[in-house]
Amino acid sequence: MEEIHRILEAVERSGRRSVLATVVHVEGSAYRKEGASMLFFEDGTQTGMLSAGCIEADLAARVPEMLETGESRVYAFDMQSFDPLSWGETSGCGGIVHVAMEPVNDVFAGHLRTLKGYLDQACEVVHIKTFNPDRSVSGYGFFAADRQLFGEWKGAVPEELFSMASSGSIGKSGLKALSSLDEEIFVHIYSPKPRLIIFGAGRDARPLASFAAAAGFSVTVADWRPALCDRSFFPDAEKLMVGFPEETADMLRITSNDYVVVMTHQFGRDMELIRILSRLRLGYLGILGPKRRTELLFDGVPIPPYVRSPVGIPIGAEGPEEIAVSVLAEVIQVHNAKRKRRSGL
Repeated sequence: MEEIHRILEAVERSGRRSVLATVVHVEGSAYRKEGASMLFFEDGTQTGMLSAGCIEADLAARVPEMLETGESRVYAFDMQSFDPLSWGETSGCGGIVHVAMEPVNDVFAGHLRTLKGYLDQACEVVHIKTFNPDRSVSGYGFFAADRQLFGEWKGAVPEELFSMASSGSIGKSGLKALSSLDEEIFVHIYSPKPRLIIFGAGRDARPLASFAAAAGFSVTVADWRPALCDRSFFPDAEKLMVGFPEETADMLRITSNDYVVVMTHQFGRDMELIRILSRLRLGYLGILGPKRRTELLFDGVPIPPYVRSPVGIPIGAEGPEEIAVSVLAEVIQVHNAKRKRRSGL
């Protein structure tokens, strides 16, 4: 999952000065790809990662000067060589990583808060950057489906970019040459948090909700039992909904982009949920329990291909925590496969 959501939350709640680092180009292999971000605060704290610890110290050392000058810069880290003189560390990871570092001044922070508002409303946002010959950032902008542009961007956004965004042909993030511009432009799509909806607030749902939130999912837990569906048991869930299946399922407005797991341990409630959920266009539905139980839940109706039963990757899981790892691993696997198909990877 992208760290941008944690970064935006940190910018919103913190008044400290900071520098945003973004991978804008990768040659060869690297730990993170184009679009990965990290935030460095003036007090030395950090949010996110760009490597397996190879370049963070070097980036952090540049933060005080960048905050002093207020100037942005793109730095290249050659990790193809085992020579520590290349940039101070011995890595041998096999790639060259270009990282744009931008001080988060009041104006930039305001634009990042606007970006967070769009993502919180489940809107995708396209991010663009251009660069000066001295490798500083010359301009940046954000635009969503409404074409509303915000940022420090000079002139209009090329129509070519709008066409690429609307057709879904932007694909992989990174530097792109547009016919309407005489320079390369960095393009990246920020997506809303994927939503995991858990029907059932039993003991085994608690670690799943916690692990999923830590992995970057927006977690919703729904159950008809208020004693179980309580904030004290699900502190990391974004939303708790108390109600019977026909009430909560309709209120959630579930789409094919959501990930749904049914784990109420009540056969009658599960059957009611399956009846309701089967009418929707789902992309993923995981059902806890053996396949024979799921067949009974569908009551003779063929089980759709998007249904995972038994839910989770088969790792021989025992106990709530191991089951949560198994289920979340499968959800992440499906989610990442969708992202790769969209990016044409």
